[in-house]
Amino acid sequence: MASRGAITLVRKSKPSPAEILQLRCHVRPGASRAREGVAAVTDESVELCVAAPPQDGKANKAVIEILSEILGVAKSDLQITHGMKSRDKTVSVASACFRRGKDAGADEDLVAMVRKKLLSQEASES
Repeated sequence: MASRGAITLVRKSKPSPAEILQLRCHVRPGASRAREGVAAVTDESVELCVAAPPQDGKANKAVIEILSEILGVAKSDLQITHGMKSRDKTVSVASACFRRGKDAGADEDLVAMVRKKLLSQEASES
C-alpha cells in the first residue's frame, strides 16, 4: 500500500477544473497555549498542537483557526473532510484561494509553498 504525503494536490473531475489541496494532520488536543501551532511537518503528516480540548468539536474548530492563520486563507476555505472524531484528520483547501491574484503556478510550487509556510511557523514556535 503506497503512503500518501502530508500535503497532496487532488484534481477534481474534468467538468470542474478545481483542485483541492489536502493536508493530512495529526492533532494533539489539550496542549498548552505556548505550544499551540505546528509541531512538525513530516513526510506523512502535519503535526498540530491545539490548546482546545477534544470536546464538542472545540479541537476541530481550533485546527481550522490555526491553519487559516498560518496559510493566510479564510476559515471558510478550510474543511475537515476526514477524521472529525479522530486525532488523524484530513483538511481540504481549495487551491484557488492560494492562486487568487497570482499567476497559476505549477502544482509542485503550490505544495512547496504550503510546506514552506507550515515549516516557517514550526521554526518560529521552537
